[in-house]
Parts: sequence; structure tokens; C-alpha cells
Amino acid sequence: MFEFVRTHNKWLMLGLLLLILPSFVFVGVSGYSGFIDGSANAAATVGGQRITQAEWDMAHRQASERVRQQQPDVDAKLLDSPQAKQEALDGLIQQRLLAVAAQSQHLEVSNERLKSRFERDPQLEIARTPTGAVNKAVLAAQGMTEEGFIQRYREDLRARQVLSPLQQASGHLPTVSGGLAFDALLQRRAVRVQHFNPSAFLAQVQVSDDELTAHYQKPEIQEQWQRPESAQIEYLVLEVQALKAAVTVSEADLRAFYEQNASRYNQAEERRARHILLKVEDPSKDGDQKAKAESLLTELRKAPEKFAELARQHSQDEGSAANGGDLDFFARGAMVKPFEDAVYALKAGEISPPVRSEFGWHIIKLEATRGGEVRPFEAVRAEIEESQRTQLARQRYQELAESFSTTVFEQPDSLEPAAKKLGLTIQRATVQRQPAPGQDAGPLTSAKLIEAVFSAETLRNKRNTDAVETAANQMVSARVLNHQPAAAPPLAEVKEAVRQQLRAHRAAELAKKAGAERLGKGVAGGDDGFAETQWISRAKPEGLPQPVLEAVLRAPSDKLPALVGVDQGSAGYWLVRLEQLGDREADLIPPDVAAKQVAQAWAAAEARAYLDALKRSHKVKQNAARPVTASSGS
Repeated sequence: MFEFVRTHNKWLMLGLLLLILPSFVFVGVSGYSGFIDGSANAAATVGGQRITQAEWDMAHRQASERVRQQQPDVDAKLLDSPQAKQEALDGLIQQRLLAVAAQSQHLEVSNERLKSRFERDPQLEIARTPTGAVNKAVLAAQGMTEEGFIQRYREDLRARQVLSPLQQASGHLPTVSGGLAFDALLQRRAVRVQHFNPSAFLAQVQVSDDELTAHYQKPEIQEQWQRPESAQIEYLVLEVQALKAAVTVSEADLRAFYEQNASRYNQAEERRARHILLKVEDPSKDGDQKAKAESLLTELRKAPEKFAELARQHSQDEGSAANGGDLDFFARGAMVKPFEDAVYALKAGEISPPVRSEFGWHIIKLEATRGGEVRPFEAVRAEIEESQRTQLARQRYQELAESFSTTVFEQPDSLEPAAKKLGLTIQRATVQRQPAPGQDAGPLTSAKLIEAVFSAETLRNKRNTDAVETAANQMVSARVLNHQPAAAPPLAEVKEAVRQQLRAHRAAELAKKAGAERLGKGVAGGDDGFAETQWISRAKPEGLPQPVLEAVLRAPSDKLPALVGVDQGSAGYWLVRLEQLGDREADLIPPDVAAKQVAQAWAAAEARAYLDALKRSHKVKQNAARPVTASSGS
């Protein structure tokens, strides 16, 4: 186990974080949400419990950060897409749903079961000490206490109980012929395609100015061209980062702080040891194992250089035995107390007498020590200066925050008095009621500031907003200079773009008309204009758009040849001559793989059905609009 922890330390730390993160939602988020930016409007409700916008934003940020850690080169726009945000909300809803379901089903986890699962859960090996206790050092690195971790793990186990029917069902999945299922899914069809492309009809379309004006005045067209509501604002930002730039700390103060806090800069002492573990699983064998340990110690006293060899032969620690008992470097708190006390009592090269722990009897050899020294001032000067400047800037921020709030409120017709009083710079920008997707995070994307800017009173009076806390140690006040309601621009500004849009639309209608006329002639109309025959399937669409491919593969095949017509709007009209059916390619998906995939699809369908039933039972409702995707048909 020790070897596994050392080798996979970073990976397991990440795994531990990912494991405990969902439980944070179960037990921590309802209390936490009261302290962060959020509105009274719920993004969703589960069993009457609200999921606030603030909780949703937090879940999205955490999910994005996990992806960035795993894929540093990921496109930031993908992480901030409507689909990514919806996935974060879906995950939040599911986590809350499981918690509510566990509560309604009165599911509990006894201390005995909690302890048993913790000791056996391979995902939590990094969170256990060699004795099986909670590793407080690892939890501290994650910013957690032992009590908080236990509570979150208990809630996680309760949620797993909700899903137990799925685990039971997975053992009783029906035997399905993968070949039969994939024969239907991957059947091949021989087709000839004729595409009526709107671009071929564009020259036939002319649009007069009168037609263009009438077209643009239609409500649905106005909505298409509507520009979002916006406001030109001027604003002031009071923040620690800007204040820190003006803060200086003298060399004397830096040295004085170092001398007064020298203990902070001690490098933690770490020790590297080997051990031989003789487990005591049966208390009646304790004496025998101790005697064996003493016998091994006698042998090691005569030949200390044989420690690694004897560890490989006799140690019962599965993780370190193969490596000669080597445990690598570790600090205080990483091992059980009897083991740690023995290690820290040794000098390099010394071997301990047999040491009894909860695991059994250990013989320990100290290999080396490192750390324990105080880092010199020159090595930590930059660190101290950064810390002191940040602290002084925060103090200055606290001193100015009340004055900032009071000034922008008491002199509401201008930001100039506050700017002069506090030495701030008035900035200008254009903001939208709905920030554009992918817009860089900053004070102007704060939901609270946007709400204040577009409030009826601010727009009507053109006065300063109250000071809004847009982030930790950041405060903003804004004033509207000019407000633009959501509206379509004058036709003169977009005339040519609208003309091209209308021409493209009419060309698509002509393409559809030509295609439909040809479809009406049926197979008897001949095959002029059709491309050469090609075999298509879902695995090999050969360039056909997905809707066209699906329409062709679902078309009746009892009478061939047959024609299938599919209107793709601005993409044109597709006419497909279906000529012949063919079996799926036998080697595309081997039978055993096909059967496995069908079983997985069946299990996934069962899981979706079960979760959908839970959602209906607990009245899950999403209030936030779902993103529009190509597959949604919206």
C-alpha cells in the first residue's frame, strides 16, 4: 500500500477530490449558497428545494476547472458554452435528486458500515493511513477536516443506496442478440443522390426595395435581427489588486517580519524509512509474530545490508515489500503514531526494535532525513513582500470601502466626486442585459451589477448604482449614460444583409419546389441528374446530412427502386433514389463487441428511465431555458 500511495500520489489526490466533490453538493451547498452571489430565482427545483443561480455558477466553474486540470489546452469557449453550462446544471440536479431521494426513503449509513466501506474502498486508499484510519494530512491538503470528510462520505454512501436498484437490475439484463440489433442499425443501402442546391437558383431571385421593406417589417423578421438590450455606462472599480500596485514595503519591515515569524519558514522535516511488517490478524498469534520479528532483528543486527532482501522475503505490506520495504520520504502525521515515534527516534542507518501498531509488528530502518532547516531571508523575501503588500492592500480596501459606498450614494448624479476622493479612474463600457457567451469574466459580467444597471430606477434617473460587491475584495458602482432597448436596427443599417438573407430564402424555396416536382414524377421520371450509385449506412454516411441519412434508412424498402425527398431548408432539397438493400459489413463490429454494446445501451436506458422516474416522483423542474442545439430541432 505504501508503494501505491507514493507512485500514484498526484493521481489519487485528484481522484479523492473528484470523489468528495459531489458530496459537497449534498451537504454543503445549501448553507454555502447563502454567502455567495445568488438571486431569489431558482434555476431548478428538486423536491421543493431550490438550486440557485449561484449554485449553478459554482458547479459550472468547478467542472470547468476540473477539465482545465486534465486538459490544459482545452478551448475556453467550449467550457463556457451553453451546452457545458447545461451539463453542469444536469449534474447538480442529479446530485440533489439523489440526496432528496435518500432522505425521503429514510436511508441511513451506520458507523460500522461506514467504517467497513471506507477501509475497503480502493478509491480512498490515499485517504487512509497504514492502519486504516483517516489520513488527516491528505485531507488537510484538500482543505478538509476529518469530520467534514466523514459526513460527506456518509452522504455519498446514502446516495449510492438510492442507485442500488440499478445495480440489481444490471445483473438481470436480458440476453440480446448484438448481431440482430446491429443488422437493423447498420444495414447498408445502395442509393443515387440528387441535390437541389439553393445557390443554383440564386440568379433567378431579385428583390425590390418595396419587397425588402415589407419583408423587414414582419414581426418574426424583426425578432431575428433584434439587437440585445444594452447600455453605455461609466463605472468605478475599487479592488485590492489595483490598490496593491501602489503599496510598497520597506526592506526593514520585510526583515522585521521575517525575524518575528521565522518559525513559518521552517522546512518540514521528512524521513525516509524501510520496514518489515508482520501482520497480526489473529490476536492469539501475536506472540508468534513478535518472536519472528525478534528473530529477524537478530539477523539484521549481524547484517544490516540485508534489510531490503529480508523485507522482500518476509514483509506482509503488499505495497512496499516488493520494493525492499522502502516507504520513501514522509512527514509527521502520515503514519500511525507508534510507527512515527519509532522512526523519529532513530538516526540514519539505525534499526528499531520490534514496534507494535494496529497492523502488527514492524522492524524499521531509517534511511535518511531531509528538511528541518529555516529558509534564509533571501529565499523567502519575494514571498514575504507579496504577502505584506496583499495584506496592506486589503486593509486599505476595508478603509476605503465604506467611503466608496457612501460617496456614490450621497452624490448620485456623478461618479466624479468618488473618483477624486479615492484616486480612482472612471471607465466606460457598453454592457448587455444578457452578457454575450464566452465573454471574459470580470466585474461587468457580475449578475448583481447587471441587475443594478438595468433596474428601472437606474435607467430612468441615470443615477449611480449602489456600490455592488462583484467579487471578493472588489466593489463597483456604475451610471447609465445611454440606454438602448432591445430592438431591430433601422433597415438602412442592415439593408444589404437582409436582402441577401431574403434572396437565399427564396432560392431555397425554389430548390424545394424543383425537388418536390421531381419527386412527384416518381421513379418513372428516369435517373437524369442523379449521381453514381454508392452504398451508405449509419457507419458510413458518405457525406449525406444526418436528417437525410436517417430518412433514407427509415424509408420503406418493400418496393424498389423508390424515391425519398428531404427538405433541408437553407441547405437545399435532397432527392435520393433507393435502389438496393445490403447486409451490414460483418467485420465492422464483431459479434461479441456488438452484444456488449447492446447490453450497455440497455443498461443506460434502464438508468435513464429510473432517474426519470425519480425526477417525476420528486417533482424536478428546470426553470432556466435549455440551450438550443442542432439536434433539438429548435
